[in-house]
Amino acid sequence: MAPYLMRVARRGTTINNSALSHSARFIPGALPRGTPSTRADVSGLAPAPPLTATTPLSSAAARCAGRCFSSITSTGKRVGVIPVAATAAVVMGQLSNQSQSQQQQQVRNMASSSTPSSSGRRLNMNNINPHVKAAKYAVRGELAVKSEEYRAYLQGGMTDLPFSEVISANIGNPQQLDQKPITFFRQVLSLLENPVLLEKEDVLIEHLGYKKDVIERANKLLKVVGSVGAYSASNGVPAIRQSIADFLERRDGFPASQSDIYLSAGASSGVNTLLHVVCQDSNTGILVPIPQYPLYTASLAVLDAHCVEYHLDESKNWGTDLEIIKSSYEAAKAKGIDVRAIVIINPGNPTGASLSESDIRSVIEFARQERLVILADEVYQTNVFIGEFVSFKKVLRTLQKERPNDGFDQVELASLHSVSKGMVGECGHRGGYFELVNFDPDVQQEIYKFVSIMLCAPVIGQCLVDLMVNPPRPGEESYELYKKEYDAIYDGLKERATALHKAFEQMEGVECGSPQGSMYLFPTINLPEKAAEAAKKEGRTPDEFYCLRLLEATGVCVVPGSGFGQREGSLHFRTTFLAPGTEWVGSIVKFHREFMEKYR
Repeated sequence: MAPYLMRVARRGTTINNSALSHSARFIPGALPRGTPSTRADVSGLAPAPPLTATTPLSSAAARCAGRCFSSITSTGKRVGVIPVAATAAVVMGQLSNQSQSQQQQQVRNMASSSTPSSSGRRLNMNNINPHVKAAKYAVRGELAVKSEEYRAYLQGGMTDLPFSEVISANIGNPQQLDQKPITFFRQVLSLLENPVLLEKEDVLIEHLGYKKDVIERANKLLKVVGSVGAYSASNGVPAIRQSIADFLERRDGFPASQSDIYLSAGASSGVNTLLHVVCQDSNTGILVPIPQYPLYTASLAVLDAHCVEYHLDESKNWGTDLEIIKSSYEAAKAKGIDVRAIVIINPGNPTGASLSESDIRSVIEFARQERLVILADEVYQTNVFIGEFVSFKKVLRTLQKERPNDGFDQVELASLHSVSKGMVGECGHRGGYFELVNFDPDVQQEIYKFVSIMLCAPVIGQCLVDLMVNPPRPGEESYELYKKEYDAIYDGLKERATALHKAFEQMEGVECGSPQGSMYLFPTINLPEKAAEAAKKEGRTPDEFYCLRLLEATGVCVVPGSGFGQREGSLHFRTTFLAPGTEWVGSIVKFHREFMEKYR
């Protein structure tokens, strides 16, 4: 466990997703972005894309870019572009040819540097935390920034782009892409935010469509919360933790204790907490699936810990191969790395793959043998299209029951869930939780202390978690509408996933397994050699080049596979299937055909 957590007076370090997204932005003049490695890649960030006199720039971005461009017109268009050398990125890039230990030492030297900025500012790119600079978060990286510039341009009334809207298929943000909030959830939340409305119960019911069970639920939550504007206990409102424990018992068939449950600001905050506790020092290693959601590699880079990659098997629809995990584990151990935990994302992000019960058993058995903590990211547990979701908690408890003397009661498991995904899709409310199983009580005290440093998760988000795990039930007034809305969202996601998959099947050089779950597809793209050469001239990987051209031609923003990790020599991109309609799918097909013809 990280030793600084044991000193209460010392401030903890937190990872802010917003900060990570800013750190992942491109720097003009920097060296090309590389593929994530088993250590934080500090070779620099990607270069700015080639710009023309018609390339749009939002007013906010224009202000931020003042040092990078010689002039910006009053209409927000960039002209006379002159890239400025990114000194820090060049320095970091020089580390790429050094040994890992040399890189680590030079990174630390840079961390202690107090070289003043030529602008007179105390902070500059040579003396801020180098591990933050090393972190990469492609989901909100260069393409996402550029897509928002296009969006602002279109909203400003401009019509000279080859598309009329931007489709943000780069991130699982359902309500940005017109997924409607579930009525019961929002009605209850509205009463929690403005309890004075409860004084007009007749108006709520007769004129605003509220049901009596909505009002009852709001009153019940207000009784245990007091006010959503007040702090709660650091690990969450006790009654809400009990609601989660009851849900877990219904889901898995095994008891759960509210004392083992911690409310968090989305699952990402829970991951941050757990990694801070698990990672003792720079020699700590965490097994992470590749491809993976870049939260894990970015967080480990900030913590200066080892990301020990294990590749998923694309030939088996991105299955989890235990032999590959063992091979990665042994290779890391041979280097002297202290491998302490394994991350499992089930259903997968970006792949959508779902683990079978037998696969889960194999992972738990391996964790028992090697004394590994299991970090089970299960935020997509309701997004399953093939088969059914099986939790790690259920399988672990089953193994404990079947083999009571084999040490499964010593296997530490932390499983995470969130209101951001599934049919709830309430990303902005930042609600989530994690449950600890078989953790040492003293370690749990340190985890409690760590979450206490951030005071508590947003209380309105905690209430939404309660609604997610305890929705209307058959016989209650709101159940019929809730079920109708829930099923419509699920069926719509499955329908769009199928339509997108069929489109990929039509596209030359594109291979993609059947949609299994989550919100994403991760197709392989086989591009002509001329496209690879054109990408190289721009200092980009071929998948980055392809995705950038796609955005410029269609307004559809996806994420290059290199942002998630992929086998050397392979190319992919990740796209959500959250956007309504199918027109945007057709635009991808048309773009791909023209791209392949151009570079054939």
